[in-house]
Amino acid sequence: MEMAYLIGAGIAVIAGIGAGIGIGIATGGASQAISRQPEASGKIMTVFFLGVALAEATAIYGFVMAILIWTTKSG
Repeated sequence: MEMAYLIGAGIAVIAGIGAGIGIGIATGGASQAISRQPEASGKIMTVFFLGVALAEATAIYGFVMAILIWTTKSG
């Protein structure tokens, strides 16, 4: 049970993988949309940056939780 906190911290860091996948999908979709309708690139980029910020916030929350779990090991 002494190493259980490390497993929990590792699982919390996995949130970064999801954020990376989400940002990749958003980038691909935004570039496809801009290539199809270049005149709407301003609106597309606004939505893109909002989505990237939300995905990155998820990664940051996971990282912070991993640090908290790691530093406040119970037991």
